[in-house]
Amino acid sequence: MGKEKPSKLEQQLCFEVYKASSNFAKLYAKTLEPYQLTFPQYLVLLALWEEDHLQSKDIGNRLELGIGTLNPIINRMMERGWLEKKQSMEDKRASIISLTEKAKNAEKEIELSIIKKITSCNILDVNAITLMSQLKELNAFLSKMEE
Repeated sequence: MGKEKPSKLEQQLCFEVYKASSNFAKLYAKTLEPYQLTFPQYLVLLALWEEDHLQSKDIGNRLELGIGTLNPIINRMMERGWLEKKQSMEDKRASIISLTEKAKNAEKEIELSIIKKITSCNILDVNAITLMSQLKELNAFLSKMEE
C-alpha cells in the first residue's frame, strides 16, 4: 500500500511549531514537577538567573509576556519561596523582583535535571544549533510581519 498523503493540517509549519512548543512545555513540566515549578515559572527563573533584581516589566520584555500574564506567575513564585518583591528606590511605582536563596541554590540542580531529561530523550540527536537558528529567524520574520 502506498503512503497516505499528509492532511492539510500536517502540511502546515505553524502546526508543527505549535506541537513542538506544546511537547517541550510538557517535557519541561514533568522535569520541573518535583520543584513545584511550571514551565513559565522556570522561564522567569532563567531570566533572573541571568540577571537578578529586575523590574517586572523587564522580565516581561525578556519573556515576551504581558504584565497581566506575568504578575500571577510572579505572585505564585513568591508564595512558594522562589522570589522576593521590593519597591524600586529609583521609581516608587516599580517593583524589583529578586531571587531568594532557595532559587539561587536550586539553579544547578534544576539545570542538571533538565539536561538529564533532554539527553535521555535523545533530543540532542537533532541538530539543536541549526534548529535554534532557524526558529530565531522565523520568529524575527514573524515579529516584523506583526508591525
